Amino acid sequence: MTIPTFHLFSDGPRPVAPFSHAVETDGWVILTGQMPTDPDAPDAPLPEGVEAQTIRVMQNLELILNRMELDLSHVVQMRAYLTEFERDYAAFNDTYQTFFPEDRRPARTTVGVTALAVGALVEIDCVARRP
Repeated sequence: MTIPTFHLFSDGPRPVAPFSHAVETDGWVILTGQMPTDPDAPDAPLPEGVEAQTIRVMQNLELILNRMELDLSHVVQMRAYLTEFERDYAAFNDTYQTFFPEDRRPARTTVGVTALAVGALVEIDCVARRP
């Protein structure tokens, strides 16, 4: 087992807590849950609605993956957290699925939670594997 490498990118989304954007070891890349914040305007209001927030979260995950010379095709597992599970689950799925080909979707768990940092409706983390 190799020593983990901890990645924090100055041009990535501003962390909302003390964490790395990603940690890598033995070809596995674990991304911290991303919020729907704008990396270019971290103090701007969050996008309105679960669809817009899901798009921003996925774009933030893509940004971090790209900085590591990876993309969503390398993702093998995702975990999503929704604060309004019953209300937003269908709309979240409709938006989320646009980021993956139908035959290449990562394993996923979606959990309803009581609250998320920065008042977000959605947060997603993931695990990727280097080829």
